[in-house]
Amino acid sequence: MERLLPSSTVLLVVDVQEKLATAMPEATLATLVKNAALLLEAAAKLGVCVLVSEQYPKGLGPTIAPLAARLAALNVTPLPKLTFDACSDLAIARALADAGAKSVVVVGMESHVCVFQTARELVKRGYATHVVADAVASRTEENRRLGLELCQRAGAAVTATETVIFDLLERAGTEEFKALSKLLR
Repeated sequence: MERLLPSSTVLLVVDVQEKLATAMPEATLATLVKNAALLLEAAAKLGVCVLVSEQYPKGLGPTIAPLAARLAALNVTPLPKLTFDACSDLAIARALADAGAKSVVVVGMESHVCVFQTARELVKRGYATHVVADAVASRTEENRRLGLELCQRAGAAVTATETVIFDLLERAGTEEFKALSKLLR
């Protein structure tokens, strides 16, 4: 497994939407939001491309406000989809290709449905796929854990927010390290 490089890594936020969020356990959702926000901040500071999918936004609503505000600050517009696997949506597949992605870091909902199916397809398409365990959610903890296990069986690396951030940073002592390490305390 190679190190995550900011220039060839995409952060993919999968379906963190209003109506889905209301069905998530409160603590799990809070952890997802906190860690996704940290990853978005790291992406902004390190120049990592960010893509966001929204599953049937007409029915499930937009991306939740705390993340939508951060995405707007990054000039990232969510891409609507109907497929459970984000890669099977042509606009998202093109955006991944246009970004020059070699590695994709995946966060979002639900880990046993859209996150898993997306991770499986990313691996199949040759992307080094990293699913962030502390930045995914499902309606039940059992399904969240099962989704992570399925991602791993499909060939994705199951990882943690701090692991991703420090891998992207590579070294201490930089301005980016100083800024991001303050957020991780």
